[in-house]
Amino acid sequence: MAAGAGGDDLKLLGMWASPAVLRVRLALSIKGVSSYEYQEEDFDNKSELLLRSNPVHKMVPVLIHAGKPVCESTVIIQYLDEAFAGDGRPALLPADPYERAVARFWAAFIDDTLLKAMYQASWSKTEEEKVEGKKKVAAALKTLDGALRDVAGGKPFFGGDAPGYVDTVLGGLLAWARSMDVINGVKTIDPVTMPLLAAWADRFGALDAVEAVTPDVNRLVEFSLSLTT
Repeated sequence: MAAGAGGDDLKLLGMWASPAVLRVRLALSIKGVSSYEYQEEDFDNKSELLLRSNPVHKMVPVLIHAGKPVCESTVIIQYLDEAFAGDGRPALLPADPYERAVARFWAAFIDDTLLKAMYQASWSKTEEEKVEGKKKVAAALKTLDGALRDVAGGKPFFGGDAPGYVDTVLGGLLAWARSMDVINGVKTIDPVTMPLLAAWADRFGALDAVEAVTPDVNRLVEFSLSLTT
C-alpha cells in the first residue's frame, strides 16, 4: 500500500476520458502514489459505490481513502497533498500561506473561466455560441500565459521549478485540448500568441509522471466524435 499519513487502502472511482479524473491521476503520479485501486465507472450504469460515495453529484472523481470518500477534483488534490506529505514526496501546494492562496486563485480561475469556456466552445447548440466560447478560451489562456510570466516568475512550471497544484489542475485539460486541436485543425494553445504557455504544455506533457497516466489523444478524438453523432 502507498506510504504516507493514514496510508490505508486507496481507491479512485473514475472515467478514463474525464479531465477531472485525469487531474487526480496526475496528482497521484506526481506525488509518487502508485499503489491504489482504480475503478472505471459507466455513466449509464453507475455503481452503487459511486452513488453511495458521492450522493450529492453522483459523479467522478471520487477518492476513497480508508473507507472515507473525498469528492471534487481540486478538493481531492489538496487532500492528497496533505494526506501523503513527507517521505520525500513532492508538495503540490506551496508552504507559504500567501503563495498557497495565489495557487488556489489560479486553480479557481481555470475552473470558473477556462473550463466553462471550453465547454461552451465544444458543446454549445449554435455555431455562434461555439465561436464566442472559442474567443473566451483564447482570452483565458492568454491570461494564464501572463501568469506564467508574472506569478511564476518565468520558472518552468506554475509551481516553480517543479509541477504543483496549478500545473495539475490545468494539466488535466491538456489531453482534451490536444484532441480538440486534431478535430478542429487549430492549436488551442497557440505558440505565437501564448509562447510561455505553449512551452509549459510541452514541458509538462513530457514529464514521465504525466505520460504514465495521460490518455491517448487519438482515443479521445474517437470518443469526442462519438458524442456528437
